[in-house]
Amino acid sequence: MLKTKKAKLKLIILLASIWFVITLPLPWLINNPDVSEESFYNILPIIIVMSIPFVMLGIIWTLKPELTT
Repeated sequence: MLKTKKAKLKLIILLASIWFVITLPLPWLINNPDVSEESFYNILPIIIVMSIPFVMLGIIWTLKPELTT
């Protein structure tokens, strides 16, 4: 039972990291010369907080796909 909990925890961590990378629009911010470094550091926490619900939905739908129907 402990191995299944560890495996499930590793899966959730992996899914969360993948979903955060997918949901963050960092290429548009990093490659845009109009965005200054100060505004980048102000926008980044806002983007991270806004992406948390999408990350949670992605993890839940991946672990329990029957919830999407």
